[in-house]
Amino acid sequence: MPDPIKTYRLIISGGGTGGHIFPAIAIANRFKHVFPNAEILFVGANGRMEMTRVPEAGYKIAGLNIAGLQRSLTLKNLSFPFKVINSVLAAKKIIKDFKPDAVVGVGGYASAPVLFAATSQKIPALIQEQNSHAGITNKLLAKRVHKICVAYEGMEKYFPSEKIVLAGNPVRQDIIGCAAKRAEAIQFFSLDPHKKTVLVIGGSLGARTLNESTIQSLNKLINAGYQLIWQTGKTYYHTAVGQTTHLTDKGIRVFEFIKNMDLAYAASDLVISRAGALSISELCLAGKPSILVPSPNVAEDHQTKNAMALVQKSAAVIVKDAEASHILYEVALELMQDSKKLQELSANIEKLGKPNAAEEIVNELVRLL
Repeated sequence: MPDPIKTYRLIISGGGTGGHIFPAIAIANRFKHVFPNAEILFVGANGRMEMTRVPEAGYKIAGLNIAGLQRSLTLKNLSFPFKVINSVLAAKKIIKDFKPDAVVGVGGYASAPVLFAATSQKIPALIQEQNSHAGITNKLLAKRVHKICVAYEGMEKYFPSEKIVLAGNPVRQDIIGCAAKRAEAIQFFSLDPHKKTVLVIGGSLGARTLNESTIQSLNKLINAGYQLIWQTGKTYYHTAVGQTTHLTDKGIRVFEFIKNMDLAYAASDLVISRAGALSISELCLAGKPSILVPSPNVAEDHQTKNAMALVQKSAAVIVKDAEASHILYEVALELMQDSKKLQELSANIEKLGKPNAAEEIVNELVRLL
């Protein structure tokens, strides 16, 4: 066991979305718990949300000028190789100056140059792969790193089996056991305790399909006697507010971003969500019946693969993005009336939760140290 008094130095790299950032912060928090004197530096991509979210969590972050390849033919792709080279050079300088004892990559643009630079200098490195379908970057880095912590079974098709640890995705600890907070949650959102509530979360950046489907179905929800907690994301927030201000007395609650997610889950009877890895991990720990609408705008359709891993175990219901505007709320209203099905989904999804994911990942880091 490494010395808990020693000042270990850890770099955590990656970001881009909440699905990368929140697990990274959970790992940092756990590492700090084990090693109170540890110094932790995050490395992210300039202009991405980690540059604000990480400092909000109390950690330092350095930014790289890196972005991904555009899927469409564009002149921006011409600068991509130069940005990669510059980012690797910048990452090498960060590592030289900070002198980490270990490096963790959580995915996102900044993860690759940092892990490449670290492994070039024989620094112990670990990948945390959130999805059921590994990204290209992590597949390429797998040969260079020492351990790969995954959240789904069957990842041997992407990574060397001897490096894989099935740890789960770290999430905010306050979500564990959130069902006990129902009374507090109902009061927090000023809801009617005698009515059922639907929670809609399109991820930290919002989701147009979920938002537009919700707007179309507000009257159906209200007429059925249900309430709504709705996270719209930044771009759709003002539109949603403009169309719901007269409905607050009907139990319609609209938010740009929900910080108290534990209470949002606690108040809800059904969740409609994208199928990002972090969202699914939270739903498993919250034990919430869910309709998953995978985003079509992600690499290699990995959200559909995430969702199907649950659907195959009768732990969630899936609605395709292209069909959501027509059938999403028909499916939701039908489910809300089927208490037996809701209970089955809740029991099955709860079995898949891994509440000790951050602890297990840090244990692997301890072994590397």
